[in-house]
Amino acid sequence: MNSTATYMPDPETAGLTIADVHAAHQRIAGAVVRTPTLRSKTLSEITGANVYLKFENLQFTAAYKERGALNFLLQMPEELRAKGVITASAGNHAQALAYHGTRLGIPVTIVMPQPTPTVKVQQTEANGGTVILHGEKFDDAYAHARELEQERDLVFVHPFDHPWIAAGQGTVALEMLEDHPEIDHLVIPIGGGGLFSGMATAARAVKDTIRLTGVEAELYPSMYAKVNGFEMPCEGDTLAEGIAVKEPGKFTANIVKKYADSLVLVNEGSLEKAVSLLLQIEKSVVEGAGAAGLAAMLAHPEKFAGHNVGVVLCGGNIDTRLLANVLLRDLARSGRLARLRINLQDRPGALFKVMRMFHEHNVNIIEIYHQRVFTNLPAKGLITDIECEARDAEQLTRLINDLRGQQYQVARVELA
Repeated sequence: MNSTATYMPDPETAGLTIADVHAAHQRIAGAVVRTPTLRSKTLSEITGANVYLKFENLQFTAAYKERGALNFLLQMPEELRAKGVITASAGNHAQALAYHGTRLGIPVTIVMPQPTPTVKVQQTEANGGTVILHGEKFDDAYAHARELEQERDLVFVHPFDHPWIAAGQGTVALEMLEDHPEIDHLVIPIGGGGLFSGMATAARAVKDTIRLTGVEAELYPSMYAKVNGFEMPCEGDTLAEGIAVKEPGKFTANIVKKYADSLVLVNEGSLEKAVSLLLQIEKSVVEGAGAAGLAAMLAHPEKFAGHNVGVVLCGGNIDTRLLANVLLRDLARSGRLARLRINLQDRPGALFKVMRMFHEHNVNIIEIYHQRVFTNLPAKGLITDIECEARDAEQLTRLINDLRGQQYQVARVELA
């Protein structure tokens, strides 16, 4: 039997109390950032609730995961620290464990799936972790990590399904309610359930009337299905990959069942909108999972209207190209950016006449694509796609109506 079994609590039977969270808060104080909780005037106006944002994306590794990882490491006996720890993760848990493990002189091994983006591997290695790439999926990496745990006599640090991890994450709620005791509703992203478990335990002990809402991505409703006894598929490319968990924790599921007033699902459009709003309004870069709380408020405003809602921006690690795509797609959905497909006759001056109408409406042309061959139009016809930018949807609509009034066939190329 692995030596860690002599001191590691059983995640399936262990409990979690407010005393555990308070102890974690004292334990990690000074080694993690006490991030601010600030009221957002503009988001409050948009949602119809008083919105208080907890900026956990300001941690050194840009995510709340540092809290649980550090709380775990600090409770390990010295002889086990010397042997080292291991985990499976392709995200924020990997960076948090690598950073604090290295800082404490504890060897850290991270098993990641082979398709993990190079930037995440590099960030984890830069924080001092030893990365092993194995398998195509997280489940493959997880199984390999558990094998290495036994072979090398290491301590496995679970990303979420452990009371020490959850206790560390619960310190987020303590700080939020200390800074703004008027908060009466917390909306918390759920992947494996560690953050919700810790925050719910702390919040209910501090304020027993507080409402607790958990949020999952619509493509990965694993906790929603488990709590409600459903069978639901968990697959697809979600913007909120940080909470894209196929199998939630056993320990955490029990706490979610106990404390959650409701669990809601959010689609990709809501997640994209939330990421975009947080950057535009709060000037804060937040990843998809970190924006899930705000996405829930946008998708289900009736659940939060009139409440003092605490929202955890739990992470800010998002690929820059992906962020650029999200922002551009949001501009398209709002009507400020569009691609118009226009049928033209293939004759001199045809395109010039159309461009002149864009100029008259003060709509900026970004790109023009001509297609003469691969079209079902007659040989003398062509399709022109024009990407353009307007002040707002109304300005664009006026242009389209004017083009159609001049007998042009115009269609918007819609987003999926």
